[in-house]
Amino acid sequence: MEYPSKRVKTKVEKVKFNPDQIREEQNPFVIPTVVDDTEKLKRSITWVNAFWVSSGVPALVLFSIGAIAATVGNPSWFVWTVSIIIGFLQSFAYAEIAGLFPNKSGGASVYGAIAWIRYGKILAPISVWCNWFGWSPVVAIGTGLSAGYILSMFDSTSLVKTWQFKILNLDFIKADLSLRIDSTFFIAAILMLIVFAVQHRGILSAARIQMIFAISSLLPLIILGIIPLFMGKVHSKNFKPFVPLMRDATTNNITTGSWDRAGITLFSGGMFIAGWSTYAFETAVCYTSEFKSPGSDTFKAILSSGLLCLFVFTLIPITFQGNLGLTGMLDPGIYKGMGVAKAMAEMIGGGQIMTNIVVVLLLLSLLLSIMTAMAGSSRTLYQGSVDGWLPKFLSHVNQNGAPTAAMWTDLLFNLVLLLLSDLVFVLAASNVGYIIFIFMNVNAAWIHRMDRPNWKRPFKVPNWLLLISVILSYMNLVFLGMGADTWGVGTLFTGLIFAVLIIPVFIIRHYIQDKGSFPALIVDDFNLDDE
Repeated sequence: MEYPSKRVKTKVEKVKFNPDQIREEQNPFVIPTVVDDTEKLKRSITWVNAFWVSSGVPALVLFSIGAIAATVGNPSWFVWTVSIIIGFLQSFAYAEIAGLFPNKSGGASVYGAIAWIRYGKILAPISVWCNWFGWSPVVAIGTGLSAGYILSMFDSTSLVKTWQFKILNLDFIKADLSLRIDSTFFIAAILMLIVFAVQHRGILSAARIQMIFAISSLLPLIILGIIPLFMGKVHSKNFKPFVPLMRDATTNNITTGSWDRAGITLFSGGMFIAGWSTYAFETAVCYTSEFKSPGSDTFKAILSSGLLCLFVFTLIPITFQGNLGLTGMLDPGIYKGMGVAKAMAEMIGGGQIMTNIVVVLLLLSLLLSIMTAMAGSSRTLYQGSVDGWLPKFLSHVNQNGAPTAAMWTDLLFNLVLLLLSDLVFVLAASNVGYIIFIFMNVNAAWIHRMDRPNWKRPFKVPNWLLLISVILSYMNLVFLGMGADTWGVGTLFTGLIFAVLIIPVFIIRHYIQDKGSFPALIVDDFNLDDE
C-alpha cells in the first residue's frame, strides 16, 4: 500500500460514539473538507531514522544503574538481564498493534487506547496519559544528571556546586523532598532548550543529528563496557554472594541479606525501576505516521532497537558491577547517579584527562536519551489531542512537522520537575504510570485480535509469544505492587494519584469541549468486525 508523503489536515467534525454500539461501515454523514497540510506530521523517515531517534534508550542505563546497584546489591546485574529479556519479548506485541494504525503517531499507548475504548471511555486516556508521564520525566532526569556530570568537573568546595535556595519543603510527599533552585537547575534548563531547538526542526532533521550523537557517544559507551573485560578488571568475586542487601531500619546500616520476604521485595524494587529503562525502546513505534512505509518500517524499527538494547543492558551492568564491587556500588554518588560517569571513566584508567573525556562522551549519551524522550513523549501528547483524549491545543504542529505545542508542554512540565531535590524519586513515581501503560498495551494486542480479527496486520505475533507477553505483563504488576515503595514510602501512592489526574482532563476535553463526541477523523478506528 502506498502512503502519501504528506497528510492533509481535515476539518475535525464530531460524531456521537457509543462504545457498545460500534458500526462496521464508514460513517455516512461525515464529509471531510481539505483545509491545509501544515498541521500534520510528515511521512519523511524510514526505520533507520527511527532507530537513530530511539538510540538514546540504551543510555537510560546511566539513569538508574547506580540506584539499582546500591539498593539491590550483588544481584543487580541479574535484574538488568532479566528486565531487558522481558522488555524484548513484550516489544513484538507493540509492533503488531502499531501496524493496525499506520496513520497514527504517539506510540503503543495510542494504538492500545483504541482497544480499551469499547470497555470504558476513561480507560483509553489512562493508557495515553500514563505513557506520557512515564516517558516525559526522562527530560528532567537526563538533563539533571548531565548537569551533575558537568558540575563533577569542579572542585567539591566550589560555590558553583554548593549554593542552593530552598523554595518549599515537601516532606508530606516524601521525607527530605523539597523544591529548590541551584546550579543543577540552570545548567539543566539550558540543556533542555538546546534539545528543544533540535526537535523544533522536525523529526528528519532530529534523526540526522541523533545519528551523529549516537556514533560519537553510544559507541564509546559500548566500548567502555567491553574494555574492562579484556583488561582483567571484571572480577568474579564481585558477584558473590548472590543475595540482596539488607538495610537495618533503625541504624540504616547495610549488610548482606537473604532471599527472604525482604530480599524478594528489594529484588522486585530493582525489577520495577529497571523496566523504566529496559522497556523504553518501544518508543521506536512512536513514529508510525511519519514512516514512508509504515507496514514494514514499524517492525524493523522496534526489532533493531530491541537488539541494541538487549546487548547494552546486559553488558554494561555486568562490567560496572564486576569492576566496582559491592563497596563501590554503595557510594552515595553512585546511588544518585552523579558519580556514575566518574566511576565508569576510572574503569579504564588513563588519569584525569581520560576521565574528563569519558564524562563528556557520557554527557552526549544522556543528551541522546533526552532527545529520544522529547521526540516520543511530545508525539504521544500530540496524538492524544488529535484523538480527543487530551486538550486541543496540543495538536498544533509547526511548518517542519514538529508538534511544538506538545513540546512546549513537555518543556514546562520538566522545568517544574527539575526543581525537585530527589530525581530518583521522580523516576520511581513516574514509573508507576509507565508500568500501568505497559500492562494495558501488551493486553491490547489480544483485545484487538478479538475485536478486529480481520484487520490487516503487517506483522502478527506468534500466539505462544503473545501468551508469554501477557503473563509477563501481570508480573510487571507484581513488581509494581511489591517494589515501588522500595524507592521511598509514598512512591506508589504519588504515582497513582498522578495517573488519575487524567480523569478531570479527559472530562473537560470530551464532555465540555467536545460535547461528548469524538473527532470524526478517528471514528473508523473504533469500528469492529462483525465477529
